Formats: sequence, C-alpha cells, structure tokens
Amino acid sequence: MITDRSLGIGELSRLTGVPVRTIRFYCDEGVLAVRRSSGGHRRFDPDAVERLRLVRRLRGLGLGLPAIANVLTGERSLDEAISAERAALDVELASLAWRRASLRAVEEASPAERAARLELLAHAQGPAARDVIVDFWMRMVRAYVSPEIMEGLVQLAVPDPPADPTPAQVVAFAEMVVMAHSHPFGNARRVRERIDQAEISDEGTLMRGVAEAYTLAIPALLAGEQPQPGPALDRFVEAHAHVRGDRKDTPEFRHYLHRELLLDQDPRIDRYWDLFTDVTGTFATFGRSHRWLLDALGKALEPA
Repeated sequence: MITDRSLGIGELSRLTGVPVRTIRFYCDEGVLAVRRSSGGHRRFDPDAVERLRLVRRLRGLGLGLPAIANVLTGERSLDEAISAERAALDVELASLAWRRASLRAVEEASPAERAARLELLAHAQGPAARDVIVDFWMRMVRAYVSPEIMEGLVQLAVPDPPADPTPAQVVAFAEMVVMAHSHPFGNARRVRERIDQAEISDEGTLMRGVAEAYTLAIPALLAGEQPQPGPALDRFVEAHAHVRGDRKDTPEFRHYLHRELLLDQDPRIDRYWDLFTDVTGTFATFGRSHRWLLDALGKALEPA
C-alpha cells in the first residue's frame, strides 16, 4: 500500500517553527513549492522542511526573496548568493559611512561656515561625484590616446572615495569635485591645446615617457630632496624632445621646454594635488612629481 508522505501546512509549520501565514506568503511568492490535495488543501513534499529552514536562515541574513528563490531553483549557488549580498552590503555601508562623515563635517563647521559647507558637500554625494573628476581629466587630454593609457591616467589622477572617510576627507573630495565641475583651468587648457596640436606628435608616447620620469623622481620626492638634475629629469626632457619633432636634449631645447611648460601651470592645479593627498594619504602624486621635475628643469637652467 502506497502512503502519501506529503505534509500539511500545519505540520510543516510545527517541524520548522515558521508561522503558517509566513509559509502561505512564501508559497504565494513562488519561493516554496506546493501542490493541492483533492480537497484543495496545501500539501508539501518532505524535502520542504529543509528548504523552508534554508529560506528562514537566508532571510535571517537579510537576503531578499528573489535571491533565495534563485538558490532554491539552482539558478545561483549559495556561495554566489552570499557573495552578492555581502558586496551589496559593502556598498550600502560605504554610503552610510560617507553620509556620517558628511554630517560630522557640517557639525564641525562654525555657524558662519555651515551654509557654505552644506553647499560644498552637496556636490560629493553619490557615485556620480567621482565621474565629474574623471570627465575633467578626459577633457584635459584632447589628442587621441589608447583606452589603456587613459585608464592609467584616471587611476593616477582620480581618487576613489575612501570607504570609511573622515570629515576632512569628505570635504577635500567635495572641493575636488567642485573644482573639476567648474573647469577653472580654461586658460591653461587652451594654451596646452595649442601646444599639443602644434608640437606634440603622439600624446600617448609622451604620457608613457613622463610617467617613467615621474617614477624615477618619486624616491627623491619622498626623501624631501630639493628638485635637482639627474636621471629623472633627463628622462622627462627626453620624452618631450622625442614627440616634438624628435629633437635633441640640448640647453636650447631645455630653455624652450621650460618656457612652454610654465605656460601650462596654474596654482589651482597644485591645490588639486594637495586635495588628492588629503583624500588618499598619498604624498608622491602624479602632480607633485611633475612640479618637482619642472622645478628641477628650472634649476638646471640657472647660471652656475
């Protein structure tokens, strides 16, 4: 004689500790498989006990019903569902930490400064804030460069918002966003555009070359050494000479290069790199290396 081993909803509730109304809800949402008896009552297969216990445990961890349903149907493994939930929680926690630091930054401002602080911080909320800085640097490079080089530039020049920022870091990042959004370097950009179009044959090659020079300058920068001639400066000049008609590294070229690069300087760029350090804690930045090499070039041209 074949016996029906299915479970009624009351028995399933007793075995799992899940209220009957909650089981009904899971059935209606398609999370828990159910069939009907000839009398129209809900009946469950024996494996519904373990499935329901799994649902309860995953709900306890905060997983939504769609994610749980994917696990039960095999569309996603348990590890994948847990990892996705943890990643989403990381994003949420980072957002909360940013908001908390922003609120503290307003609290720490003097009454006279709070209105301006609120206005400033309004520009640094949400993922789109960093995109403003990325867009600024992409606009700074007018000549075509490969996506790999552009990505490298963005990594060097655009900080990621700290996951658990201090109020000072939030304020510094907000100032960077406002600076990039307002495009305050218009004159310098127009000058650089003129130089690039007239002189530089391959901006990608130039960017790779000066990046090597920046790397060579970092030890001296970190050691607090004054700008001075050396291998870093030689590589810097060589990179510029190569893309400017494959010219030679001569005293005349160095004078010319120094004059041209000075046209592209703006004190607000120096402020940008100070803010970059405030946000990231990184002192030897792309911008400071450039300034160090430019000052080294100027010193090399001074009369003995």
